[in-house]
Amino acid sequence: MNNMFILGIIIAGIIALILLVFIANFFSLWLQALFSKANVGILQLIGMRLRKVPPKIIVDARILSCKAGMPVDTNLLEAHFMSGGNVLRVIQALIAANKANIKLDFKEATAIDLAGRNVLEAVQMSVNPKVIETPRVSAVALDGIQLHAITRITVRASIQKLVGGAGEETVVARVGEGIVSSIGSATTHKAVLENPNMISKKVLAAGLDAGTAFEILSIDIADVDVGQNIGAMLETDRAEADKKIAQAKAEERRAMAIAAEQEMKAKVMEMRAKLVDAESQVPMAMADALRSGHLGVMDYYNLQNVKADTQMRSQLGNQNTDTDSN
Repeated sequence: MNNMFILGIIIAGIIALILLVFIANFFSLWLQALFSKANVGILQLIGMRLRKVPPKIIVDARILSCKAGMPVDTNLLEAHFMSGGNVLRVIQALIAANKANIKLDFKEATAIDLAGRNVLEAVQMSVNPKVIETPRVSAVALDGIQLHAITRITVRASIQKLVGGAGEETVVARVGEGIVSSIGSATTHKAVLENPNMISKKVLAAGLDAGTAFEILSIDIADVDVGQNIGAMLETDRAEADKKIAQAKAEERRAMAIAAEQEMKAKVMEMRAKLVDAESQVPMAMADALRSGHLGVMDYYNLQNVKADTQMRSQLGNQNTDTDSN
């Protein structure tokens, strides 16, 4: 019995020691919350650890909200943390919005945070507007001269439109589109160079911040440079294209002429073949005439004499022609 009693005391001591160590881990946080009037109990801290929620983050956020005069329940803080949100950043954003008289409650702040946006940065941007510099935008005026423009956009975050509103990329893209449209509608590039504010006025009047998470305060033209003469380049390219088309058509006509020439040569050869064939029939016809008695021997010799005389006269005529040319 004595052994069992001693064993029970040892086990009870071990359990008490474990509980003491376990409670000691939360004692400093509980004491910190107590003196900060944040009212976070030991059991709540133990429950946070069992739910795998870092108690220090929740206690710090609770103390921060209580000290700012806008206490947030620990259950709401735990729920936001377990949803993947940044608890301290949300509380800091609520405090900053309250100090700047910006309407923002805990539900809106957590929604913005869970949407993947930095709610604290958004509140700061509402107080201190941000300047976004666009990349170089190229556009062509009606006279064909290319202009390069760089603008600076001053935007202020709109808290109510942060959830579901488009980001900075959309604002930059819309402003770039507006710049291209404004320069493209200018009669000459000189008009844009003389009055660059015409671009910003037209772009601002277009209401490009609709559907975005920002409010465009101003659009300032930082730099405008003259680029290439696009109109002249297009005319040159068009002339070069017309030249190639004309060359292609001329080559087509030349090919057709060559084909027609070859066709005529073929026809000439065909006619020569027919002539040779016809000439080959003459001796046969004469032989047949001699056999049938339609042609006498003397007639044949007279014909040969005429041919020889004609040949002689042709040779003499050629010799006289050569002599005259010499």
